[in-house]
Amino acid sequence: MSRSHASRRAVIALCVALATLGGLPGAQAAEKVTVGALRFTSHAPTFIAKERGYFAKEGLDVEIKFFQAAQPVAVAIASGDIDFGVTALTGGFFSLADKGALKVIGGLYSEKRGYPGMAILASNKAHAAGLTNLAKLKGHSWAMTQIGSSFHYAAALIGEANGFGLTDLALKPLQKVGAMIGAVSSGQVDAMAMVPHVAAPLAKAGKAKVIGQLADIAEYQVTTIFTSTKNIEAHADKVRRFMRAYSRAIADYQAAMLDQKKNPAATDAMVKLIHKYVYAERPYEKAAGPIRAGAVYMNTGGAIKLADVAAQLAWFKANRLAPATLDMPKLVDTRFAEIIR
Repeated sequence: MSRSHASRRAVIALCVALATLGGLPGAQAAEKVTVGALRFTSHAPTFIAKERGYFAKEGLDVEIKFFQAAQPVAVAIASGDIDFGVTALTGGFFSLADKGALKVIGGLYSEKRGYPGMAILASNKAHAAGLTNLAKLKGHSWAMTQIGSSFHYAAALIGEANGFGLTDLALKPLQKVGAMIGAVSSGQVDAMAMVPHVAAPLAKAGKAKVIGQLADIAEYQVTTIFTSTKNIEAHADKVRRFMRAYSRAIADYQAAMLDQKKNPAATDAMVKLIHKYVYAERPYEKAAGPIRAGAVYMNTGGAIKLADVAAQLAWFKANRLAPATLDMPKLVDTRFAEIIR
């Protein structure tokens, strides 16, 4: 064997060994990341970025952990159980942000006129008794997950637009979205706000009546993307890579779901992808319609509607659901997404 041939074999062997140990550029193991989400169509970019390899291309090995309500996601971020979250802002979130535990880094689902969004549903019982529009909601019971949840805030927006306050409603914190649906469907609670992929099939099945749309009242930032302050301080590059992957997924979602007639094949493929996570227990034929109906508006690139987030914070503080000491710089880190003012 020639000396040059032996040298080549030695180099090849060394390369194989380095690759096995993760010693070559690009051969390092992907970073483990856990993302908290709900099984809502409004969380679709999380599923898209994972299924289409956008997280992997950014060197992130993502596990999705599912929750039943928004507030526990914030708690899980603060405790270090998960790395990123995608949910609505809540009283619990604001409290943890004030303690320096977490920050908003992006925006996702926004209520926007002309796009599917939260529907306000009345129980059949309440509707038959006269609850046929939002102006008549005063004096009725209202289902929500928790005090300080997005459903609580939605009730306030509806009341403000229709001349009544939260004290004019019988608020019913039921802890889980499933419990809200059951309570309104059975007539135990009179009304609730609900995301479209849930509201549309409920109304179609005759289990509740739609009496209004939240987007007609306020175009607000419903869900945000957030992470721990510790993660930002120690791993800012990882946060940037996460947001790059997420931005690609949002673009895919927008292209396939916001105009579903433009490219039916792309829409079908997207609905099938989302079905792996939303209504996965149902046959595709029964799940596809609600998923399509749940195609909410999402901010391009994960941009943050900063003025609306500030308005939400002001309301929560005014109602003693957020600490008086919390301000926007403590709540939002603007380095990772565009800002919509």
